[in-house]
Parts: sequence; C-alpha cells; structure tokens
Amino acid sequence: MNIVHAEVTQLEIDQRVYDLYDEYCHGRIDRREFLTRSAALCAAGLAMAQALLPRYARAQTISFTDERIKAQYVTYPSPGGNGATMRGYLVQPLGSGPFPAVLVVHENRGLNPYIEDVARRAAVAGFLALAPDGLAPAGGYPGNDDDGRALQAKLDQAKLRTDMLNGARFVKTHKLSTGKLGATGFCWGGGTVNWLATAMGADLHAAAPFYGAAAETASVAKIKAKLLIHYAENDPRINEMWPAYESALKAARVPHEAHVYPGTQHGFHNNSTPRYKEEAAKLAWDRTIALFKQTLA
Repeated sequence: MNIVHAEVTQLEIDQRVYDLYDEYCHGRIDRREFLTRSAALCAAGLAMAQALLPRYARAQTISFTDERIKAQYVTYPSPGGNGATMRGYLVQPLGSGPFPAVLVVHENRGLNPYIEDVARRAAVAGFLALAPDGLAPAGGYPGNDDDGRALQAKLDQAKLRTDMLNGARFVKTHKLSTGKLGATGFCWGGGTVNWLATAMGADLHAAAPFYGAAAETASVAKIKAKLLIHYAENDPRINEMWPAYESALKAARVPHEAHVYPGTQHGFHNNSTPRYKEEAAKLAWDRTIALFKQTLA
C-alpha cells in the first residue's frame, strides 16, 4: 500500500496539543477553543494545532476508480434506526463473487473520505466492504468533520447503533456475500464494533476494533466473534477500560487478542493527520486483514 505523506507529519508536536486535539475530536471542545488553547501553550502551539487538522485529499491510498474494485453508494432499510433507510458506501473486489463481507464503521463524524478509503482497502484485499454513513438521516456527511461531528452528536445514539447493526445485516445477506461477516471500526466505530459483537452473537465471525470503548461487561458473554483489539499507547480514556474488558473476555472464554502500539496516539491509523503512525497503522491493518482471511474464508 502506498501511503501519501504530508510534510506536517515531520513536525514536533507537543503532547499537550495532541491531548487538546483528542478533546476536540471527541466533541468536548470546539475548533476555536482547540486552536486558542493550543496557541496559549507554546510559541508554535497554533501551528501544531493547525497541522493536526485532517487533509483528506492527500491521504487517499486507493482511488475510487481503481480497476481492482467497483464502488457505489447504496441504500437499504434500517428499521428502528434514525431514518427508514440508510446510505452506505459499498465496495466489491473485481469479479462475480461471492465474497466474505466486512463492515467498516466510521468515527464520530460520519462517512468521511478516510473511511471510504478504508473500505476500498478492504475490497482490494478480497472482501465485500460496506461503510455506512450514520449521518444519512441528517442529510449525510456534510463535507467537513466539524459539521459532521456536530450532526452525529445530535442523533439518537441508540438508533445510530441500530443503523450500524442494520448495515451489518445488509452486507452479510447481500447477494455478493458468502454470509461470513467481519467488522472493523475506528474511535466511535471501534466502540460500536465491540457493541456489535455483543448484539450479533454468532452472526458476526470476526471483529477488529481500533481504539474503541469496551463492550458492557454484562454483555460480553454474548460475543461469539474472534476479537482483535487495537490500542494506542497514549490513549488513557480508552485504555483504562481494558482491564475490566479483558477480565470479562477471559471469564466468558471469548477468543481475543489485544495489541498496544508503542509511541502512538488515539487515531494512529488515520493517515490524514500527523497522529498517523505508518509502521503501527500498517501492522494493525495487516493483522486485521489476516484475521478476516483466517476467519471468513
């Protein structure tokens, strides 16, 4: 995979600015406060903060016109969700199939270009990939993360999860699917993947959440999927959930594997910002694809 690097990845970014960016990404402060507080930290704080904002056009790794895949937007019913129907980005490998299916769950800002690119990466690896847009009932991803984050926060969160569940069911039963299903997701999507594992039981065969909130301890025994859990080293809010989650997984004898990637920040797989860590992102993705090939073949 050829990753396009932006010059900003070479900046020395203060950990305190990374921490503020995490607050901003999770909606606890707005962009203005993020920039203002970063600027107050040190002389280069504003430049560091601006460098962390995503640059999606420069992060594409697989073109939507790549001859190895066919990509299209689809709609499907979503009973119990935020709208009667949902919209998603469906990408299939070249050929007539059927293919094992993978659900790709976005962060807390809707179906942005990075997540679409991840769906294309999964398709290139041989999977029928669906990336739902949870913002579809609110008009869809608005073209920028700030507005996307605000829109997603206003949605009914339980219904939003149901929309993702309906996406999983849609791609699992698609005519091009073998019926074998895996799921991966990032940040909010990682937590949603952990939840999907409890909600779907044996209908989900493999799950690879990236730095997502742990599933509820009381529901862990419902998990039948094989879990591959990715954590960033510098991500205390998420990582503090792991000990209890690990204990519950062991008690329920859920097959699982967890990795903490040294020197990484929350969001290290997202190659549109300087939080991206190439070596860790590649290793985590290679492990994810290996899991899906092992369990969904």
